[in-house]
Amino acid sequence: MIRATTAAAIAQSLRAFVLAAGLAAVTIACMPHTAFGASRIKDIADFEGVRENLLVGYGIVVGLNGTGDDLTNTPFTKESLVAMLERLGVNIREQGGTIATLKPKNVAAVMVTAVLPAFARQGTRVDVSVSALGDAKSVDGGTLLVTPLVGADGEIYAVAQGGVATSSFSAQGNAASVSKGTPTKGRIANGAIVERELPFEMSHMESVKVSLRNPDFTTARRIAQAVNSYLGTDVARPSDPGSVQLVVPPQYRGDVVAMLTDIEQLRVEPDQTARVVIDQATGTIVMGEAVRISTVAIAQGALTIRITETPQVSQPSPFSTTGDTTTVDRTNIEVDEGKPANMKVVPHEVTLQELVNGLNALGVTPRDLIAILQTIKAAGALQADIEVM
Repeated sequence: MIRATTAAAIAQSLRAFVLAAGLAAVTIACMPHTAFGASRIKDIADFEGVRENLLVGYGIVVGLNGTGDDLTNTPFTKESLVAMLERLGVNIREQGGTIATLKPKNVAAVMVTAVLPAFARQGTRVDVSVSALGDAKSVDGGTLLVTPLVGADGEIYAVAQGGVATSSFSAQGNAASVSKGTPTKGRIANGAIVERELPFEMSHMESVKVSLRNPDFTTARRIAQAVNSYLGTDVARPSDPGSVQLVVPPQYRGDVVAMLTDIEQLRVEPDQTARVVIDQATGTIVMGEAVRISTVAIAQGALTIRITETPQVSQPSPFSTTGDTTTVDRTNIEVDEGKPANMKVVPHEVTLQELVNGLNALGVTPRDLIAILQTIKAAGALQADIEVM
């Protein structure tokens, strides 16, 4: 009886498991498909008018540890210091009206930059960057005095002040010096206060334009299709590769923010142009997955020319009364063609991973790879744009 009951329970459990598995399979099959690599619209596009603005200003950093400007080489620093002291009521002029000799080493003229976020309100604090304008050796540990920050229209939008911090250092002695990073550039966290707002009203807008960060026809059309599918009506259409025009539907009139909040969360798989970006200074190469190469044979060889200078001294014999001691140059030139290059055949339409594996098989370095890719492009076998930085 116990065995029969157990067998019945096991059979019932198996039937329940099979039923659950079948329901799960049906559920998965009916789930909406999400493309692999899809991105939110907010990550690949911006709403026109909702953007940051750049601010810039000129100021003075004080309190440096002897690493400031040399006033004899930077007259603008001296003039700024004199003007600031006179505004504060400090008289630094002698009887003839001439300016007294100033030789402080703890003052530096700097350029101050900041980014004004969209919809920033009065009293909002933003970070600022400080960069030395003269011959100061470091601005670390100094204090930026009150500096107005202006926009492209010349209006003051923020005021900056505070202690400058850098992630670098420098030190020097009589015969040696050491430095890390760029000590003439620093930041002030929350160092500027917004004083003027940028007026922008979007609640009553009747249309909105979406601007793609990387213009592309396919991506623009996919964004329009995603928006129309979500809203259930054709209110979006691509105007060009870089923008999509949205007409605010009746249910969102007067509440455009809610519409944009919903739209920016929609996911779209962006398309991209096949491109190879090369930084020759660092030997960095970045290739997108759309890069393809037609059938081509590659042979890579290394040629090294080594020139060695070995000066030798020629002098007369001992106790000789004639002749002079001279230096004779000896130059040795060696040419090394390296190992015989192996020919590597790259098949038609290889993928990025196959390309990397094939080139690694040749034992090429990143700098050699730059020349190889440029040569493949010249041969017409590289279906991608090459951008050299």
